Amino acid sequence: MREAASRKILWAALISGVAFLVLYGVGVYFIQREIVREGTLPRYTREMYNFLAMAGLYVVNFLVVMMTVLTSVDTLAGEISSGTVQAVATKPLRRSEIVLGKWVGFAAMLALYVALMAGGVAAIMAVLTGYSVPGLARGLMLMTLEGLTLLSVCLLGGATFSTLANGVLAFGLYGLAFIGGWIEQIGSLLRNEAAVNIGIVSSLLMPSEALWKRAAFEMQSPLTRELGSMTPFSSTSVPNERMTLYAVVYIAVMLALALRQFSRRDL
Repeated sequence: MREAASRKILWAALISGVAFLVLYGVGVYFIQREIVREGTLPRYTREMYNFLAMAGLYVVNFLVVMMTVLTSVDTLAGEISSGTVQAVATKPLRRSEIVLGKWVGFAAMLALYVALMAGGVAAIMAVLTGYSVPGLARGLMLMTLEGLTLLSVCLLGGATFSTLANGVLAFGLYGLAFIGGWIEQIGSLLRNEAAVNIGIVSSLLMPSEALWKRAAFEMQSPLTRELGSMTPFSSTSVPNERMTLYAVVYIAVMLALALRQFSRRDL
């Protein structure tokens, strides 16, 4: 945790996150005043509030991904290249304990960041509009799980490649999952099985986007869920519970490979 706090990028992520919450709160305040002034029907008001909440959570999800990768991408690769890891590796610690210690520390930091940012969005909506985001706890769990997949990939890449190559790998896999998820959505809308299969394969290579789609499904309003409209906050092809279980296995496999690779790496 001290290592993460010493990195300026963590503080940059926190400052930008707080700035986003302030801006988001101001925007919600004025939108809510306009909705009340116009006397919008309660049914439509709830849908507007849900859209605002999902828009905020969509940005939070992106910030979580960026923060996770940028704070952890250098933690092993940078220490190996600079030789500072030798000072830790010579202590009476197994190499596996070094990797697991870093994973636990970054995972705790990630969980706190998700709670602060996503919880902040939900709190702003509750205080200013009285709207409670449905399925919030489950959605936050899935968003945290998404961050853990990227964290595990970064630790594996850090034990194998340089910092730059590790960053390219992490963001490349995330981009692959992102575009694959949209291809699957469009394919589902057009009932094109080949496009849907492309999205499924991309989710197997990196389940990050599938976890966000499931989280969005859990937190969106019942009406939006039933309509299945194609927006960043909803999906015409919603991952099932098996994808969540697959993500847990994916994290375990990536972490196990990182432990194995670091234990064999010439430091």
